[in-house]
Amino acid sequence: MAKLLIVEARYYDHLNDLLLQGARSAIEAEGHVHETVTVPGALEIPAAIALAAETGRYDGFVALGVVIRGETYHFEIVSNESARGIMALAMDGIAIGNGILTVEDEAQALARARPDEKDKGGEAAKAAIAVMKIRERFS
Repeated sequence: MAKLLIVEARYYDHLNDLLLQGARSAIEAEGHVHETVTVPGALEIPAAIALAAETGRYDGFVALGVVIRGETYHFEIVSNESARGIMALAMDGIAIGNGILTVEDEAQALARARPDEKDKGGEAAKAAIAVMKIRERFS
């Protein structure tokens, strides 16, 4: 039984609740346990994962959040830099499933977050578990 940490950037409560539902269900379906920590925004997710990884208490991580395009360049910065930070951690051998939605509008976010539609929260959890298994294979 593995222990995963879900790191969520809670900005849109209703969307995050859906992502969390999918992630938690996927983790529990595999017989694993999880904890959740909330950070202010998507840019803080990689830092929280890095800090938690240093403790050695978690086998994998699930990054969840929603970034909806606005009228400024901020969308690109948040989308690109959160993904870059997560990828840098993954390249260091940390098992992470990236479930940060980067979308044009709320309708796209809802379709991707709902567990009975695209279930991106569940997919992110499954990705983290898959990488954990790959890491175990090569350890």
